[in-house]
Amino acid sequence: MFRELIPRLADRYRVIAPDLPGFGFTEVPATRSYPYSFDALARTIEAFTEALHLARYALYVFDYGAPTGFRLAMAHPERVTAIVSQNGNAYEAGLGDAWAPIQRYWREPTPGNREAVRGILTPEGIRMQYVFGVPDPAAIAPEGYTLDAAMIARPGNLDIQLDLLLDYASNVRLYPAFQRYFRERQPPFLAIWGKHDPFFIPAGAEAFRNDIRNAQVEFLDTGHFATETHVVEIAAAMREFLDANRGTALASKGEGDELGMAAGAAFDQVGGAVPRR
Repeated sequence: MFRELIPRLADRYRVIAPDLPGFGFTEVPATRSYPYSFDALARTIEAFTEALHLARYALYVFDYGAPTGFRLAMAHPERVTAIVSQNGNAYEAGLGDAWAPIQRYWREPTPGNREAVRGILTPEGIRMQYVFGVPDPAAIAPEGYTLDAAMIARPGNLDIQLDLLLDYASNVRLYPAFQRYFRERQPPFLAIWGKHDPFFIPAGAEAFRNDIRNAQVEFLDTGHFATETHVVEIAAAMREFLDANRGTALASKGEGDELGMAAGAAFDQVGGAVPRR
């Protein structure tokens, strides 16, 4: 999803975009017995930032990337200089009706309820996530949802996705902790939201204002994958936001900055920004 966003930021920021385990082209050897949970995803991204010696960065978070990135922010608040959330939720008020079968799976993780949510991950279910709420679905390039479907169809990957859908309940339990972090740390914050997203509805974006005094909230006339239709607007908003917070957030010395994005496939991305050395 960052293929059009990265070039619009790369003249000023170094952009880093690894795929989360279970998504995109990141491979985890089966011999590692990797536990596919959001705690594990956050530990992996933390290790990634430390391997690259990223001591300060702004986070770009989207969908699954939000609880992953917010865990990272809570663990190392001194490193996070600003946050951009694109349909990345932290409030129960932001959970739309599309979560109903998944919430039933949380309450009763039976084989039948697991099977009921499998439809979200079929090729048509993934396409729906891309086109729902988009005024002109023909504007969505097919390679995005086609590649996501192919990646999820890899041997063993569908069960990984179902495990993560079940573990998403752990994020909802952490929402109060995320909100406490927002209140205590008051990070510079931009929420830019596809307002027709059936999963993360506008109330979730508005809710950031309850905890972050100067949170900026913007809505776009599109769905969940907002960068597919409004990448120009998102890039412009990000540049303006990061520029406005250069002194306090990025501590730039005028040599250019780095923007790191950790990206998954389908609905899983998290990212960040750091001063260029």
